[in-house]
Amino acid sequence: MAQPTSTNRGDGQICLSILIPMYNEAEMLQPLFSRLSQVLSSIPESSEIVFIDDGSSDKTWDLLQQLPVSSSEHQCIRLSRNFGKEAAMTAGLEQARGLAVILLDADLQDPPELIPQMLQAWREGFDVVNMKRRKRLGESWFKRLSAAAFYRVINSMAESPVPENVGDFRLISRQVVDSINELPERNRFMKGILSWPGFSQTEILFDRDPRHLGETKWNYSKLIGLAMDGITSFSIKPLRLATWAGLLTALSAFTYGGWVFLKTVLWGGEVAGYPSLMIVQVALAGVQLLALGLIGEYLGRVFMEVKQRPIYLIREVEQQQSTRTSVSHAEVGENVRYLESTR
Repeated sequence: MAQPTSTNRGDGQICLSILIPMYNEAEMLQPLFSRLSQVLSSIPESSEIVFIDDGSSDKTWDLLQQLPVSSSEHQCIRLSRNFGKEAAMTAGLEQARGLAVILLDADLQDPPELIPQMLQAWREGFDVVNMKRRKRLGESWFKRLSAAAFYRVINSMAESPVPENVGDFRLISRQVVDSINELPERNRFMKGILSWPGFSQTEILFDRDPRHLGETKWNYSKLIGLAMDGITSFSIKPLRLATWAGLLTALSAFTYGGWVFLKTVLWGGEVAGYPSLMIVQVALAGVQLLALGLIGEYLGRVFMEVKQRPIYLIREVEQQQSTRTSVSHAEVGENVRYLESTR
């Protein structure tokens, strides 16, 4: 690929966009903004911070409006309700103007101080800079074990590999952002979507810190749902596994039936009745329910896709350059959707 052109401050072009989805992160906003501002003021490239308030019920939006003027431009996007982190990241990607885009969580587990290293890799010609977790500090052994199992399962099924121990924290070039924005699906598994375009990639290892303040908004039921979204969005192999399970069960039944028939004819043994019948019925019912469940998962996602509902709805947007200004719909432009389709 062609070498990216760094854009200095003052020439009107945004070089770097930092996307930060937020949901009830009022207590994290000040330490996050302080550390991020220090990092961005130390780099020569022009930058913007894109905050996406995903329907917070605390004072997150009020505090976003009170952010002080800094060396970076701000976009504060307020969604009409809580659409989920995947939708919030989609909104940020569609509004970002930078030649390079970095996705960053608001909990400061991913240190903003690594941004200069990510930019350097981008300057060297990489379209994707994946930040791979060397250590997952502050996480339970069960979460680490389940995460490792998830990556093994999805990478054994998906047509495009999902980098292991790489979260949403990464840098992607404008070419990758534009490719992702063209993807039409409503069921968004961003770890897979961010990896799907390919392009030239590199990794930077880092130690992930414990959460700075507050509590995570993710519980195990949400993580299981996200894992199901990832597997069903990027592979049809579970359906094939159900087919093979049904075939294996049928072959086993025919084999067992043939053995019972021959045993009865040749040796005259009695055919076991109730226990054998119950075992076969329970086994068949389990396989059938598993297959129906898998079909239902895929059918439900098809149902959600064909309705063509927007991924998110924007309630309002504020931008800040040298002074704070409230931006109307007409001033923001075509890319901002106010209660209308995002496509």
